[in-house]
Amino acid sequence: MSVRVKALPEAVRVAEEIPFVGHAMVRAMHARTIEITTEGHLTARGDCIIGVGAASGAVGLSTSMKKALGSDDARVRFTIVAPGCEFSFQANGSKGLTFESATDVVIRTSEFVCGRTIAIKAKSSAREIPRDLVRTLRSPGAAGLLRIEVYA
Repeated sequence: MSVRVKALPEAVRVAEEIPFVGHAMVRAMHARTIEITTEGHLTARGDCIIGVGAASGAVGLSTSMKKALGSDDARVRFTIVAPGCEFSFQANGSKGLTFESATDVVIRTSEFVCGRTIAIKAKSSAREIPRDLVRTLRSPGAAGLLRIEVYA
């Protein structure tokens, strides 16, 4: 007789959402990062940026979120939400994160950290975001949301 044990889903330790809006210049072609910014403008060089007018930069995350993300053991699920579209991917926290940027939130596939970085070793970059979601985020003013969930 064999017994199958189904693992229970991990509990979310802390969750937070950052609203942002779309912009006509959203390209989402960068191979190593995803970014949202509080700035209202975007140029063609910003090929990792998926939204503008974000409610906060890295510094604006709650104390509990910063503490959770600031651990090398942190496992993070990010979900990008826009009207009719949703995309989730995994990343990791790091004790090297400083959360200093008032304007930017950056998620990286690499292990590089700076004041803008909120997670590293992401399993996806801007380039992997489904193109239907990117098209939605190209609509100026389209409501976007970055959901951040850190698991215990």
